[in-house]
Amino acid sequence: MDDEIQLFRDGDGLAVIGDPAAVERFLVSEGLPVKGLGTRRFGPALGSASGFAQVGSDIAAGSGRWVKLTKESAQRIDKIGLRKSATTGLETGVLKGPKGQVKGFVEFVKGSGPLKGNPAQLAGIATVMAQFAMQQAMDEIADYLATIDEKVDDVLRAQQDQALAQMIAVDLEIKDALTIREKVGRVSEVTWSKVQNMPTTIAYAQAYALRQLDALAEKTERKSKIGELAKVSKEIESKAREWLAVLAHCFRLQEAFAVLELDRVRETDPHELDSHRLGLRAARKNRMDLISESTERLVDRMHTAAGTANAKVLLHPTTSREVVHARNHVEVAVVDFHGRLGIERDQESLEARRWKDAAVEVRDKALEKGAENVDAARRLGTETLGRAKSATGKLSSGIANRALRRHGGDDEG
Repeated sequence: MDDEIQLFRDGDGLAVIGDPAAVERFLVSEGLPVKGLGTRRFGPALGSASGFAQVGSDIAAGSGRWVKLTKESAQRIDKIGLRKSATTGLETGVLKGPKGQVKGFVEFVKGSGPLKGNPAQLAGIATVMAQFAMQQAMDEIADYLATIDEKVDDVLRAQQDQALAQMIAVDLEIKDALTIREKVGRVSEVTWSKVQNMPTTIAYAQAYALRQLDALAEKTERKSKIGELAKVSKEIESKAREWLAVLAHCFRLQEAFAVLELDRVRETDPHELDSHRLGLRAARKNRMDLISESTERLVDRMHTAAGTANAKVLLHPTTSREVVHARNHVEVAVVDFHGRLGIERDQESLEARRWKDAAVEVRDKALEKGAENVDAARRLGTETLGRAKSATGKLSSGIANRALRRHGGDDEG
C-alpha cells in the first residue's frame, strides 16, 4: 500500500499534509525538522479561527505540519517540481511513495489530492500558512528583544509624542485580541472594533523610529574634528540599539495585526482572501525595504566616520579607536536586527563592506602604532559580527521551549 502526501509552499514555509506517519517520514527524508523550532502543527489547537473547517478534513484531523524553510531547505524542495498557482501564488503538488520507507517519496503524482480544484480550500491553506509565518516571526522578534534586553516600554514612555506613547496600549489591546481569538476560535466584530484603527499608531511609531535613526546618521556628517566624531559615534552606538528595538516591536505588532486581519477577511469577505493575503505580503515587503534602507544608511555613515578616524589615527590613536569600535558595534546590531526580520541579502552586503574596509585598514601598515589600535578594534568587531550571525542563524532555543509551553506540547505526534 502506498502513502500520499500533499505539499504546499509559499514564500516562507512548506505545509505537508497526509497521514501523520507519512508526513513525518517525508520531513525526515528531506532533513526538515519534525517538531520544535520552526515547525507548527495543523490541528485543533488553533481552532476555527485559522480556517480548518474550510480547508479539508485531513487538515482538521491534525495530520499536517508547517515548516519554516531556510535557503538550503528551499533548494531541496525545488527539486520536487511543485506547480505554482497564478491565483494564489502557492506552489502545490502530491508525492507518492512505498509505505514505511523513509526515502520512499519519489513519485510526483499529477492531478491528485483532495484539495485539487477547490479554490476556497486552497485560499484557506495559503492563509493558514501565512499566519504561521507571521506567528513564527513574532516569536523570533520576541526572542530578539529578550536577547538584547532592551526595555522598549521605557523608550516609548520617555517620548513626549502621544501617538508614540500610545504604542504601549496598542500592544496590550492586540495581545488581548489574540488571546480572545485563541479561546473563541474567531475574530468577532466586537474584538475587531477594538483593534481595527491601531495600525495607524503602529505606522506612526515606525516612521518616528526611522526618523530617529536618520537623525543619528546625519550627526556624523556635521563633525570634522576627531574628538567630536568620537563623542557622536558613542552616542549613536547607545541610541541606535534602542530605536532598532522599537522598530522590531513595531514589526511584531504589525505581524500580529495581520493575523487578526486575515481572520476577519476570511469571515466577512472570503472571496477576497487570496488577494488580501497577497496584498499584505506586498505591504510587508515595502516595510522591510524601508527599514533596510534606513538602517543601511546608518551603517554607511558609520563606515565613513571610521574612515575619517583611520586617516587621523596616528595623531589621535585613542579617539580613532573609539570611533571604529562604535562602528563595529552598530554594524553588529544592524546585522542581528536584519537577521531576525529576515533581511538576509543586506546581511551579506554589510559583511562584504566590512571585509572591504578591513583590507583598507591592513594596507595602512605605515601607521604602526595607530594601526595596531584600529586593527584590534576591527578584529574585535569581526569576531563579534561572527557571533551575532551565528546567533541569528540558530536563534535561541528559548523560542522552541516557549512555544512548547504555550501550546502544551502540541507538536507531539
